[in-house]
Amino acid sequence: MQNRIVDLFLFYPLFLFSLSFHEAAHALIADRFGDSTARLLGRVSLSPFPHIDIIGTVVLPVFGILTGAPVIGWGKPVPVNPYRLKGDMRRSNLWVAAAGPVSNLALACVFAALTHVMIATLSPVPHGIVVKTIYTICEMGVFLNLVLAVFNLLPLPPLDGGSILRGILPESALPDFDNFSRYGFIILLILFATGMLRYMMIPVMLMANLLLPT
Repeated sequence: MQNRIVDLFLFYPLFLFSLSFHEAAHALIADRFGDSTARLLGRVSLSPFPHIDIIGTVVLPVFGILTGAPVIGWGKPVPVNPYRLKGDMRRSNLWVAAAGPVSNLALACVFAALTHVMIATLSPVPHGIVVKTIYTICEMGVFLNLVLAVFNLLPLPPLDGGSILRGILPESALPDFDNFSRYGFIILLILFATGMLRYMMIPVMLMANLLLPT
């Protein structure tokens, strides 16, 4: 239990920051494309408070960390009015959706770069409790943000990947895709319940091995 308390204090702030970065990226790109809805609601912010969903951001992640159950969570959805977006609505919405996973990939690269800097300057191995803790947080930051990116890129509504896919499909395929979208959440629940979501760890581990020091 003591180790899980430590995990809570190390992992949960990192989770809040990464989630806030993801949601703020959505809001920022929506604003750049002409929809200021999220910005006016204070969502272009790295503070976790505008992005908190009590169940998805607090209850489930903390429960998962303290019990050893799978850590699942989400932030409050960023409101986007597609009719206010500039240019082609579908393509603009595609970029707004892609901003979240792209931001997590960028964060993973930043955390990985920090681990390389620490290895290079503290070679051969980071030592000291403070340095080791910082190194561990950076490693966790790489894995967490890769998981957030890969999960959100799954081509299923209501995930970002579903919006990205809708933005690149031909017009003729949209009615069928929109009908399929009604079952997106159910499909996600089935994937989670059957354990099939664990296969998304394959690309996560491959990318982590490429990014982190060997």
